[in-house]
Amino acid sequence: MKNTGIIDLACKDMVAETVGRLESLLKSRGMKIFSRIDQAAEAGAVGLAMRPMVLLIFGDPKAGTPLMNRYPSIAMDLPLKALIWESADGKTWISYNSPEFLQQRHGLEKKPFEPVELLLRAAAQPA
Repeated sequence: MKNTGIIDLACKDMVAETVGRLESLLKSRGMKIFSRIDQAAEAGAVGLAMRPMVLLIFGDPKAGTPLMNRYPSIAMDLPLKALIWESADGKTWISYNSPEFLQQRHGLEKKPFEPVELLLRAAAQPA
């Protein structure tokens, strides 16, 4: 996608498998999936075509709430989001806001989202 502050990870599997793996990894770490939006299905429902694209909205209220209390603007980016999508050449990608971008955008003293980034990388490139 080539947008500032967004990381695009190439994935080994198709969108559906990658979404399932990421959901499992997040849940295994006690995170909550707030929403799963199948963008392609929604497009199809109104007669439009779209390559596979799913937006996961997820987080941990125990970790996010103290951040929002200290840095209210972070609520604009929490819960976290991961977009799993298929490019025109048939490759699957996971896109998300970089921890550095979130740290700079909201003036955070630390990078609290690096552990989540490890889960996103594991979902993209399973062992």
